[in-house]
Amino acid sequence: MRKSREQMEAEEAAQLAPYAQSSAASAGRPHPESRHAYRTEFQRDRARVIHSRAFRRLEYKTQVFLNGTGDHLRTRLTHTIEVASVSRTVARALGLNEDLAEAIALAHDLGHPPFGHPGEGTLDRLMQGHGGFDHNAQNLRIVELIESNYPDFPGLNLSFEVTEGLRKHQALYDPPAAGGEPYPSPSLEAQIADVADEITYNSHDLDDGLDSDLISGEQLADLALWQEARGEVRARYPRLAGRELCASIIRRLIDQQVEDVIATSAARVTAAGVRTVADVRRQPGRLVAFSPARRAGNAALRRFLYANLYYHPQVAGANDRACVRLGDVFGAYLREPGRLGQASVARMEAEGLHRTVCDYLSGMTDRYLLEEHARLFGGSDPAGGSGVF
Repeated sequence: MRKSREQMEAEEAAQLAPYAQSSAASAGRPHPESRHAYRTEFQRDRARVIHSRAFRRLEYKTQVFLNGTGDHLRTRLTHTIEVASVSRTVARALGLNEDLAEAIALAHDLGHPPFGHPGEGTLDRLMQGHGGFDHNAQNLRIVELIESNYPDFPGLNLSFEVTEGLRKHQALYDPPAAGGEPYPSPSLEAQIADVADEITYNSHDLDDGLDSDLISGEQLADLALWQEARGEVRARYPRLAGRELCASIIRRLIDQQVEDVIATSAARVTAAGVRTVADVRRQPGRLVAFSPARRAGNAALRRFLYANLYYHPQVAGANDRACVRLGDVFGAYLREPGRLGQASVARMEAEGLHRTVCDYLSGMTDRYLLEEHARLFGGSDPAGGSGVF
């Protein structure tokens, strides 16, 4: 039995909440294309992201620890997959479009440069006077311009709804149709992907810190969220200890956050009285959110991670050394732009030298950047050890 796109769209119409973003009602793509026979618009977007070169490179980009530090530590790719998993869970529970939430989650970190947020800060400093650098803006450059898998258009030509979800931290969003009014909130599916990102990095950064022995259980004694999750796990499994106990606590911590978001968001949607996607977009604030108590607990956890993991000497020192290499290679390319790939050189007249170099460098993996530094300046990978986000 074959299931057509039309049948899948009919199933969405029957099963999703009225304020969910349906595939059939997508506002379309920048470059018009015929619709697929056996995939909805957002399923098609998901496939385009997964098959992109930028997505594959996430395997070798820093999450918290420099790539290659440990076999079980997260990379930007595994973080992205975890965000997608949480996004689907929350979207399903709220009657929203899982495919859209997942597609946004899978694309949300495509713009991250090597060495994570320290690398982002380094590129932003090097690009002062030339537009700066922000990984969220770079996400859009990748999906709208830089990826080149398709002969009929630049980028991935993703649907309006996926690119809307990538336009984070905006006061107003561009309307889906010409002549429309800007609006303050994206779809609920976009909001889910944003919150799922927070759920995931709070929990797995803590997990990786414990796994690497840079954080101990004793340090977590005053952290309310940890103690709550630990109490529930110990009540059910009193004999658990060591790594097995920590893994169970992390799993419970994720469950608690997901449960809180689902319950809080459902109540907020009901209270707001939204009936359509247009109603959602007119809301002055986000409807997908943590409860105030959980938000405060997450903020305390984030402060703990900054104090005890992200700025740990073994973490920050390695990334600082790696970011020096990033600056070295940036300068070398400015002096000799012919070293850039042919596609980058072809964009230089339109984009300018600095932006072209920045695009090229931000697409590099940790490993490739360090290898390129060694080729340009001699020596071997000097970073060694752990790195921050």
